[in-house]
Amino acid sequence: MHRSGGYGARKHRRARPLEKATFGLHIPGMSMDAVFRALADPVRRQLLDRLHARNGQTLGELCEDQEMTRQAVTKHLAVLEEANLVVALKRGREKLHYLNPIPIHEIADRWIGKYERSRVRALSELKQELEGQSDER
Repeated sequence: MHRSGGYGARKHRRARPLEKATFGLHIPGMSMDAVFRALADPVRRQLLDRLHARNGQTLGELCEDQEMTRQAVTKHLAVLEEANLVVALKRGREKLHYLNPIPIHEIADRWIGKYERSRVRALSELKQELEGQSDER
């Protein structure tokens, strides 16, 4: 057994927690900017659509029918993982990619929902007003 850490020595690394397996948990420092940047590219949106259709795909499966290299797909997946839109988990020798819809939901809640609420409120008030007018007749 080699204690010096030289040739033939096994390096023991502590097991790191599944950093990427957060599935919707808020990650401190995670900005919506990363999500918007990731969603800005049509190739990345296509990868998300493919994962939505069938979750838990390997890199090889995601590369099928793509007009780009495996390395290019890997780079796109890295951007999606950085934005927490895709979570990669190892299962044996395979690395499976899963869609994480929580950041998209947060965008919908923050950027779409707040604008829709005022419209819905205005329509509700208009409906009540029109119903009130019809009751008076």
